[in-house]
Amino acid sequence: MKGLRTVSFLFISNTFMTFAWYGHLKFKEYDWGKNLSLIAIILISWGLAFFEYLFQVPANEGGFKENGGPFTLVELKTIQEAITHTVFMIFTTVLFKNEKLGWNHLVGFGLIVLAVFVIFKKW
Repeated sequence: MKGLRTVSFLFISNTFMTFAWYGHLKFKEYDWGKNLSLIAIILISWGLAFFEYLFQVPANEGGFKENGGPFTLVELKTIQEAITHTVFMIFTTVLFKNEKLGWNHLVGFGLIVLAVFVIFKKW
């Protein structure tokens, strides 16, 4: 159950992170966002990052093997990276219709999935 909670929290965390890092690129499409200063954009992004950390820190704290969780530190980071790319691909295809994912992006993502397999495989 701790593993599912960890992965769920990492998904939520990475969703906030992706909006904090890239969501502001859509602000100019809205009346309220056309004239925002860089400082305003940074403050909005920091506000989103706060919610990212509300989920990311407990995910790693509870998921870490030395704290009673099911994952090693390397496994936690690998899960986080795979989730980050998954969330980013969804975010890009849903919100940035002009961005196209090419075969090379999909192959690269496949290699990340392969990395997850290699790291979790007990050799």
